[in-house]
This record gives sequence, structure tokens and C-alpha cells, in this order.
Amino acid sequence: MRSSPLRARRRPPALVAALVLLLAVTGCGAGGDDRPDGTPDAELPAGPSYAGAPVELRGLKTPARAQGEDLALAVDGAFAPRFWPGVNLGATLPGTFPGELAPTRTDYDRWLTGMGELGTRLLRIYTILPPQFYAAFAAYNEAHRDRPIHLLHGVWIPEDEFLRTHDAYAVLDDWKRELADAVAVVHGDATIPDRPGHASGRYTADVSRWTLGWSLGVEWDPEAVHDSDRRNADVRPYRGRYVRATRDATPMESWIAAGMDHVATLEARRGWSRPLTFTNWLTTDPLDHPSEPLGKEDLVSVDATHVRATGAWPAGVFASYHAYPYYPDFLRWEYRDAQARDGAVDPYAGYLRALREHHRGMPIMVTEFGVPASLGAAHTGPLGRDQGAHSEQEAGRIDASMLGRIREEGYAGGVLFEWTDEWFKFTWNTIDLEQPGDRRALWRNPLTNEERFGVVATEAGKAPTKTLDGRDDDWTRESSQAIAESAGPVAEVRATHDEEFLWLRVRLKDAQAWRRAPVRIGLSTHPSGNRGLPGTDGADPDADHGVVIGPGDRATLLQAAWLDPLPWMYGITRDYVPFDEDAMREGSGAWTRPRQILNRPLRVGLGVGERPAEFRDASALPWGTGAPDADGFDQRHLVMGSGNVLELRIPWAMLGYADPSSHRILEGRRNGTMAAVRTGRVGITVQAGAAAPLRTAGYDWEGWNRPTWHERRKAGWPAIRGAFATSAADGPVGAARGDR
Repeated sequence: MRSSPLRARRRPPALVAALVLLLAVTGCGAGGDDRPDGTPDAELPAGPSYAGAPVELRGLKTPARAQGEDLALAVDGAFAPRFWPGVNLGATLPGTFPGELAPTRTDYDRWLTGMGELGTRLLRIYTILPPQFYAAFAAYNEAHRDRPIHLLHGVWIPEDEFLRTHDAYAVLDDWKRELADAVAVVHGDATIPDRPGHASGRYTADVSRWTLGWSLGVEWDPEAVHDSDRRNADVRPYRGRYVRATRDATPMESWIAAGMDHVATLEARRGWSRPLTFTNWLTTDPLDHPSEPLGKEDLVSVDATHVRATGAWPAGVFASYHAYPYYPDFLRWEYRDAQARDGAVDPYAGYLRALREHHRGMPIMVTEFGVPASLGAAHTGPLGRDQGAHSEQEAGRIDASMLGRIREEGYAGGVLFEWTDEWFKFTWNTIDLEQPGDRRALWRNPLTNEERFGVVATEAGKAPTKTLDGRDDDWTRESSQAIAESAGPVAEVRATHDEEFLWLRVRLKDAQAWRRAPVRIGLSTHPSGNRGLPGTDGADPDADHGVVIGPGDRATLLQAAWLDPLPWMYGITRDYVPFDEDAMREGSGAWTRPRQILNRPLRVGLGVGERPAEFRDASALPWGTGAPDADGFDQRHLVMGSGNVLELRIPWAMLGYADPSSHRILEGRRNGTMAAVRTGRVGITVQAGAAAPLRTAGYDWEGWNRPTWHERRKAGWPAIRGAFATSAADGPVGAARGDR
């Protein structure tokens, strides 16, 4: 995923959602699987075979080739166009970062089985993974010869050094060594020594027969590319035996051509040829974007049409892009009136068509797309395709719709981001609120959308902590802590926690109490307090956060104004948010509703003009069931009530925690930053109606350095599974129309 000011890294009919059961998978990666498949296999279109067998061309075994605007698979001695629906696979488990390469053989076996059941035809990885991945991949395909998963293998560049030097040619030799390792790995012929942040070991599993192609590089930093081109302006277009840069190629494009030719040379020595591409994204696409408000997002182009295969490389080359529907901002303005093939207004389809047209005559694939199923959001996209704030069902339908648009616009495939949620991910509007950064992967923040792109959820707890359903049969003495016994209208309060939520269960004596009058819950994370909960006569002066439940099925979160990060971050050194000196004094007594910033003020071209900063209200705590097998399930639900029981799961992030695993909360600073400070027990009070508030014993927990987690197939699975089957069966548009 990309890393930018706004994205920290970015229609077949949706099938009816089905039963979603929790996986019995522990934080050790062991366990079983659920089957929220929705539609039986017999009711999904079967489609053509993806088994294939390499064909020899020019003395080279060729499993697939660029054929016109398609990526054609070698089948029965010829090449047949295929549409390639797929998924991206990350390199982490909860609690780890990519360089740790934590997944085990058991994890890979489980994931590959799930990918096959989803109907994945193409798996993309970003870099060399540990030997156990290739062993698992080979074993899966040997066991599924009639329905294999093909591999699009990535190879990262030495990106840290590239970003430091802003000179691609300074890292070319290091990159070539990485490329050589990758080729040897795919052929099961490598021994890579230990190196921090890199995979290592002995590689003996030969996966070359299932490797569809190579996808080299990263999402190019535009300023580094721009400066590298200036530094190397005298570099002549690269002329290799297998891959060449055209006369109008930039130095960066020639550098990429050199890397691609290096891979081709190494493959040819082993007797193979397979399609080559390089990673790209909208920020460095070859189109002009006059509406783009941020100069960096349209600073420079990296153009795949300037990199060509020679006649000696029969598999050819193709273009590929990470293309999300919500960023950069030009997607909101330049294609706002574009129509899809079915006549519906669809800016995403309009952009895809313009990009497809630029690459006329060569295949093009979207190698990252999707929207996250998250509580929080980071950017607004056309047609509700926002960067977050989606239920799992809605995200699945959007992903399915986007895959349909990708196919309709003549692309060779679409690779969904991503297989599992990854906790280490960050995004621009929450990164400064998760401190320290090296502990980010130890807890889960539902406001950070980048954590939530997975088809499979990685949820807190070795097993589900509780089921949010308004009942308390799972609130046993062994699994929760009683923090208040019977007093006034409150019968009991219990609490527990996991790596994402503080869980509370309030049992009232009157089953109608919260329907007739508000129930207020005060929470104290900071020693100063805030002079009493709003709407009361000073009840719980220690509280700095408050939840107001009712009357009826609704709940609202309030926070002390001086703990709101937005005025500190965007009101002191910038003027996006008002900074009220009186309200922002510690313990001021002022309260506010939490919000998220979605965009800074911008000046947009094409006559759009000045655009103010954009925000979304985050104070309404969604009410409803969190039971995956229940009607009305939505993973964003945080409060549920039934009879005399109220259940809440409050995200640590919404209580101002910078890192719950080490008891750190956020405080604003006059220099416009947020700091993380140590805290202790959470103070908790409950007030039902006009009764005096019940002060509980509060809640404390042991910190952790290793999280527990389990997996669950998301409720969007059926829609994605249906879209994969339909797109594969229908095949590439050009081939279906007979016009390529």
C-alpha cells in the first residue's frame, strides 16, 4: 500500500451474504476454518481451466504471454486469454512488522486453502518470502493440479536507500542482487544468508511452473523519482537483449528496464520466459491531472509504454497499477461525469478507461484495489467508495463492483488488497495518535482503516472476547471482572478487555430504564477530570470521557475538549480547526464530540476552487449486534442492549489511548504535536436516569508485549467469491468480443 499525505500507506451482482462463523485460530496461527461461502460451488459459473502447461517459444518455456491486450495462459499447446482475479498477500501476523516475516508453514497452508475456496486465480506477493511459503505453495498446487493458484512475484527495491539518496542508479547493483535471489528462489535453487529485514534460508521448492510473471519495484515516491531523473539526465535509453527502453524513456524508466532485463536474462539462462511488469500507482501515472490540488501527486510520470520487450522475450511485458477509488483527489473531479459501460455515472470507471486508452495495445492489470471494512475513515471517494467507514458486507459489494469495472474496461486482471488484515498498518490521520510507533502492531485501532483491507479479519483475542448481542450469558466470573455490585438502579457492572476494546456489561434492575431515560457512563483516563459529565449537575467530576446511552437504542461518546487531538494538531500551528484557549485548558469542563479529519483545505483546479478541510463525526457509537452469525451483523457495532442488559465495547483509541498495551494516553502540546504519557486504572461510573452515579472500582489490566488473535472470514466473502467466479468465467472483455 502507498504512503502519502492522505493514504498512509491507499458489477457482477453481489451474492447474498451467508452465515459467518468465527475461525478457531489462535495467535499461534493454528486452527480451523469457517465456511461463509454463501453460494454452493455448483451454482457459481465454472469458467475455463486455469491449469495450463508451459509452451516452448524461441527455446524458452513460456507459461503465459502478453497477447494483444490480454495475459494469455498456455493451455493445450496454445495461448488462451484469461481474466485474472486475485489477491495480495502481506508478510505479517498481528504483533509483527513485515521485516519479521512471521507467518509459519501452518499459516501459509491455511491461507492458500482459503484462497482456493475464494476462487483466487492469481496470488501476488511483494518480495521474497521465507522458504515455508514456497513449500506450502508448491504443495497446494500439487494437490490441486486442476485448479492451481498462479503467482505474480514481486521484488522490492532498496527503498530506504533510494529515499535517502533520491538516486535510483545508486541502488541498481543492490537491486540486481535481490532480483537474482528472487529468480533463484522461484526455481527452488537458492540459499540466502541471514540479513535483518529479509527472508533467508534454503529454498528447494520449485514453483516456476506456476509463476505467471514478475512484478518489480514499489509505489514510486514522486520526489525521489523527479530528483533521480535530474541527477541522471545524461543516461541514454537502456538497450538490453530482452527488454529495452524507448527513445523517449526517462532515466527512471531506463533504470526499470534494466532491472526487468536482468530478470529476463536470469530466467532465460534457466530456459524460461514469463510476463514482466513493474509496480506503479496513480501518483506516477502517465496522465495529466489539472485538477490535482497537491503538486506531489502529479509531479512526475513513470510510463510503462516506454518499456518494451524485444523479440527474444516471447512472454512480453504488461502495465500494472495500484488503483484505489478515493485518492488522489483528482479522482473526485476529473471523472465526476464519466459513465461506465452500463451507462451509470462512475468516476472510477472513467479513470480506468483513460488509463487503458493510454496503454492501448498492451495488457494492463490493476494489482491493488479495494476499500477497507473499518469504523474509521481517512478520505472520501465518489459513489460512497470511501477510504473506510464500511461494513464488511458493504466493502465486499464495493470490491465486487470495482472488479467488475476493471474487467469491463478491458483490463487483464484485478488483484484485491489484501488477504488478511494487518495490524502494523498506519494511515495519515491516525499515525500521530498511535505512539510509540514500534508498538503499533501490538493493538488494533478500528479508526485506522489501513488495518482493515483483508478478506479475512484478524481479530483481537485468542478467541472472541465476548459476543456483542445484548445478552450476558458469556460474562462469567472467569472471563470478566465485577467492578460494582448492586446499588440504586444498577444491579452489577462487569469489565474485561482485549487488544482492541474495553468491554463493559451493565445490568440494570429495571429492564426499561435505558429506554425511558439516559444511562451515562463516565470514564476517567487522566488525573485531571473535567468537572462532571455533560447534562448532569457535576456527576463524576473525574471523568474525561462519557457515553450517553438512550433514551432508546442509541449511544453517543463525548470527550473532554482539552483531550481532543484535532485542535492541538490542526488549530495551533494551522487554522483548520478552532483552538479555544479556555476550552483547551486542562480540566476546563468543556466537552466535545470526537471527529476524524478526512482532508486538509485544498485548492482544486478545473474551476472547482477552494475546498475547506473535511471531517466526519465519530461520536455516534453504532448500535446493534456484533455476532457474525446474526441478522443485522455489522463489525462496526459498539453498543447493544436487551432487557436489563447493556453491552459496550469501546475502542481504546476512542478513549484517547496512544498504546493500551503499555498504558499510554495522549496529551496535546503547544507545538502542535501529541505526546504519549503513562496512565493507570480506568475510572468508571454509571448513572441511570436521575439517580446518583455509581462509582465502580474501575478497571486495570496487565500490559502485553505479544498480542493474541484469531481469524474470521469477513461477511463480504460471498460477494467477492461471486465476483471472482463471474469474472473468470466471463473472461477478458476483448477476448469475449473477439476484437483483440
